Amino acid sequence: MAWRLGFYRGGPVFMSAISGIDIALWDLKGRRLGVPVYQLLGGKVRNKLSVYAWIGGDRPADVGEAAKARQAQGFKAVKMNATEDVNWLDSPSVLDSSVERLKTVKALGMDAALDFHGRLHKPMAKQLAKVLEPHRPLFLEEPLLSEHPEGIKQLSEQVSCPIALGERLYSRWDVKRFLEDGSVDVLQPDISHCGGISELRRIANMAETYDVAIAPHCPLGPIALAACMQVDLSISNFVIQEMSIGMHYNLDAGEYDITSYVKDPRVFNVQDGYVEALKAPGLGIEVDEEVVRRVAQKTPAWQPKEFFGPDGSIREW
Repeated sequence: MAWRLGFYRGGPVFMSAISGIDIALWDLKGRRLGVPVYQLLGGKVRNKLSVYAWIGGDRPADVGEAAKARQAQGFKAVKMNATEDVNWLDSPSVLDSSVERLKTVKALGMDAALDFHGRLHKPMAKQLAKVLEPHRPLFLEEPLLSEHPEGIKQLSEQVSCPIALGERLYSRWDVKRFLEDGSVDVLQPDISHCGGISELRRIANMAETYDVAIAPHCPLGPIALAACMQVDLSISNFVIQEMSIGMHYNLDAGEYDITSYVKDPRVFNVQDGYVEALKAPGLGIEVDEEVVRRVAQKTPAWQPKEFFGPDGSIREW
């Protein structure tokens, strides 16, 4: 039953527990044998990984300076929320800013993905996909919630933009329908709740048979990021890794970021759009437990945000 329950936002934690145990076991085995985990997965097929970072936050506004800052950090690609909260059917004018923000980032010579975050319903999602299409986004993420596979299939047939999804799916069995109906181009499994390294590798293998790319979903901590990277290095259909460095979710911890919890943050340095392969045994990182314990004592638990329309109706989780 632990493999079959709801999405992690307010839902069961069973899959996260399974994922954590799986990742820990791979790390222990790699350390015992003195090799990186990717060697246990068949060896690496690349020496570095293409990466991207977030800009804009939950209510994206002026993204020009944020994109420039990411460029200065070494990134060549970014992702941003496609919209703020939008009504089930809204004025088409609310989509204009989404197009302008994409054009702003592209003008800097960067690639940009747009995350619909499942917050749009079909009447608005298909309009937004169409108006973004001429400006060639890197991909459109979660144009609709994964609970609506028929709608995703319909939308994918209306635009040429790559369709990405996967963070709300738990295993290769959840992924299977989207592969079989050809509605997804880029799969984004989350290693923290899809079963860990073992299941992420299985999902990647299954996706390869359907010519679908893998771009693992945002790892919010260094252990999850390192685990993703170990799989990324070993699979042929990997395309790009999401990184949560400087992400708006991290601001709740004050001055701390994903690199604050490892003894050598340089292992996650970005250069020319890439991060070098991790070389140390196991996951390839050393967690600074003292920092983790200190932050855990004083940082409040993260709470999902709620968005309400002008009529008082709730628009998103």
